[in-house]
Amino acid sequence: MDLAALLVTPFARLTELGGLLLVIPLMLPVVGLLLAPLLRGRFLGGGLLGRFTLFLLLLGLVAALAVATAVLTGDEALQYHLGGWLPPLGVALKADGLSAIMLLLSAVVILAVGVYAQREFRVPPDASETRASLVFWMLLMGVWAGLNAAFLGQDLFTLFVALELLTFSAVPLVALDGRAETLAAALRYLLFALLGSVLYLLGAVLFYGTYATLDIALLAERISGAPTLPVPIIVAAALMTVGLLAKTALFPLHLWLPPAHAGAPPPASAILSALVVKASFFLIVRLWFDVMPGALTPMTAQILGALGAGAILFGNLVALRQARLKLLIAYSTVAQIGYLFLIFPLAARAESAALTGGMLQVVAHACAKAAMFMAAGLIAKALGHDRIRDLGGSARVLPITLLAFGFAGLSLIGLQPSGGFLTKTLLTTAADGTGQGWWGLVMQAGGLLTAAYLFWVLGHVLFGAPSTPAIALKRPGRAQELVVLALALGALLLGLVPPALFDLVGVGRAGLDAGTAVATAMAGAFGWSKLWGDVWPLLVVGLLVLGMLPWPDRQAEGAARPAASVTGHWAAVLGTLLERADRGLRQWPVAGLSFLILVLALATAITIGS
Repeated sequence: MDLAALLVTPFARLTELGGLLLVIPLMLPVVGLLLAPLLRGRFLGGGLLGRFTLFLLLLGLVAALAVATAVLTGDEALQYHLGGWLPPLGVALKADGLSAIMLLLSAVVILAVGVYAQREFRVPPDASETRASLVFWMLLMGVWAGLNAAFLGQDLFTLFVALELLTFSAVPLVALDGRAETLAAALRYLLFALLGSVLYLLGAVLFYGTYATLDIALLAERISGAPTLPVPIIVAAALMTVGLLAKTALFPLHLWLPPAHAGAPPPASAILSALVVKASFFLIVRLWFDVMPGALTPMTAQILGALGAGAILFGNLVALRQARLKLLIAYSTVAQIGYLFLIFPLAARAESAALTGGMLQVVAHACAKAAMFMAAGLIAKALGHDRIRDLGGSARVLPITLLAFGFAGLSLIGLQPSGGFLTKTLLTTAADGTGQGWWGLVMQAGGLLTAAYLFWVLGHVLFGAPSTPAIALKRPGRAQELVVLALALGALLLGLVPPALFDLVGVGRAGLDAGTAVATAMAGAFGWSKLWGDVWPLLVVGLLVLGMLPWPDRQAEGAARPAASVTGHWAAVLGTLLERADRGLRQWPVAGLSFLILVLALATAITIGS
């Protein structure tokens, strides 16, 4: 029995539904939202009658698997027209390979977050129900509905509605505990996201005013037939791109992301980092590769790539300066988002490798970062804090949790056979093949900086001497630890997926052979010599970082304080400058100026190129 038959067999009945199958991922979270006020948090999150939310999430996973199977085995996109009305009058749903991957990823991560949150938001039998026990599950359903609508929507206004549903579900998750600082962070996130929404909507209005339709397929047909882009479409593309960049929190528009993660519950941080920011990135890909095929000019692509490179370097360097584990992971998210935008300068001449590498980065980062945020939550619950310098001895208290954290970190570094390794291999191959080797150097530098902060955390965990002994104040649930470990292992072993499955990326995109691109990149990528070539720079970085740790003998009572080296002095100076730069970039006037500069730069680049 071949691979396709193995995939089809469990979902044969579901895949027979064809395009109607696309309604199920949209319907399930809406059913959860409608029934939530009636069922209340005790029934949603647990109790004798079962786990209603988990049941819906399991059904959603089955539906996502069925969609992916139907798309892969049918080798064509699924389409469904609501009410039988064709565009431009009707609303279309469509699932090509990229949509199917995102649907499946969302189903897996949200199910994992749901399992993790059962312990966080359950209502004990002898306690009264709290606001959070109900609101969290309703917001989780709202985020899930917004994500699925963003991945399946086929016109620009439907995508706008999906973005707003996603924003208004994600923002309250940040302020779920009701503290003043989390409310301030949520309000900052809301205002910044709404500013991005306004830019997106203005662009959609310009598209409609020019072409009298918002359907993606009809827009692509009319734009590709024109010799040049009209001025309103150039402005629309620049406005929509910058608005979506703000929602993605791409450097330097990351004003909202670190504060939002600082006080958000761990499940909320996992969803924000793994999925919410990926939805707006997905729409940027839709805009440039589906709405305006062939309109991505070299200068525009280089600007987006430069922003990604800046995010990789700046985010990783600022992460090294963080004292709290959650903030370190938050700035790591800023850095990892940057890899996604390297696909734009590479896709012009190596679309298969670039798009496949970008989708792999989406999947690997989502699994790894969700695992890291949830692991950080377990650490904070168990120890009562997440201060990196006081994590010494925590490995004895939380061995599974810290093992999962380390596995997720290895995927971010890009060690084989992780998804991060395959991502960087594909993107580096595309960079070398198109004569843009500087992007490969950026990725190598990003991997070394990622290794530095991972060694910094694990060094304190294994060798640090905390101010107080590590004692478990609250033991994590076994299901929580196992789901975190499963996500981390998924990110670490993603590179072992058979290349034939990557053909899913190219379904619905003429000329994109993702399976061949992966097979070509993987040829000679694995092996001891390659592994050693990747490992030895990391070992050098690890030794340098471990040498900077405050070892116990240096902290002994009465011991002389070691003198700061010249390297340590300049590292501290650089770190202070980076922190000041980060604080400056996260001020509203600077962020507003960044908006204006990026819109003008992109509009100019599109005009020159067209």
